[in-house]
Amino acid sequence: MLKTSDIQFGFKTGLSCNHAIYSVIERAVQNGSTVNLCAIDLSKAFDNVNLHALFTKLMQKNIPVQLLRLLEDMICVCFSCVKWGEI
Repeated sequence: MLKTSDIQFGFKTGLSCNHAIYSVIERAVQNGSTVNLCAIDLSKAFDNVNLHALFTKLMQKNIPVQLLRLLEDMICVCFSCVKWGEI
């Protein structure tokens, strides 16, 4: 059986992003730090959205270009990496 770290929350039954976020906040507070947090769950938000139509509507609403670029990067240039042990 594979052994995983106690601080891994993804791909484990009964654990989710909420557990990971709480863990980070708890550790920071225990170390005397303050915490400012913004979390967005995009896991299913854009699976079925016509991105061209979305950005067209946002531009029609005069959304600042910087925010549009940020959203575009989050949606189109997003990637992830999984680290297992020392590999």
